[in-house]
Amino acid sequence: MKIKKYKKSEGGFAIALALLLLLVMSLMGATLVMVASSDHKQNTLLDSNQQAFYAAETGITIAKKWIVETSSTKTLSPGGSPAISFCKTNFFPNLDQGSIKAINNPATNQAHVSRNTLNSVISGTSTDEQKRLAKYSYEFFITYTPDSNGNTDPNGNPLVPRTKQVTGTMGSSVAESTSYKTGGTSMATYYTIFSCGKGENDTIVSLEAVIILIQ
Repeated sequence: MKIKKYKKSEGGFAIALALLLLLVMSLMGATLVMVASSDHKQNTLLDSNQQAFYAAETGITIAKKWIVETSSTKTLSPGGSPAISFCKTNFFPNLDQGSIKAINNPATNQAHVSRNTLNSVISGTSTDEQKRLAKYSYEFFITYTPDSNGNTDPNGNPLVPRTKQVTGTMGSSVAESTSYKTGGTSMATYYTIFSCGKGENDTIVSLEAVIILIQ
């Protein structure tokens, strides 16, 4: 009788141990799934942020091209507040929110704001890549470079735009932090491009670039 009781007790212990091991393994499996899922979400978010950054850079590149082409035949002058969609002015803390005067588009005589999706400006890619690029867009506006108070209003105090005489080349040129050393003296005007890239899940990255326009 004692031997039989001992065997039953041993069998019950083995079952309890197996159940305990099963519970521990289940918890470990669930933890691994949660970690993997978290890593996947982090990687997806990182990729979305990076692509949004590239979209914002694309906006700056296109803005530079617009400045060069437009200033070659027209005078760039500020107008009113930009009619923006997602590139909100409060993304740029160095701007005085009450005195933002964006550069006008001479063709419309309104503050120039440009936005587009990346698939509209990047060609030669596969259909799947075009669908992915369609999820990312840029938007930008341009002002005179703000003064130390964030003022972009040419009628403000102190007056903007910021200008300086430079030893420069003939014609117009746009550059970032560039020195000009050819003969003659020219007047340089500072402009700032404010650009945003928008990605999946409404991820937005804001960038700005100071441009020197030499006439």
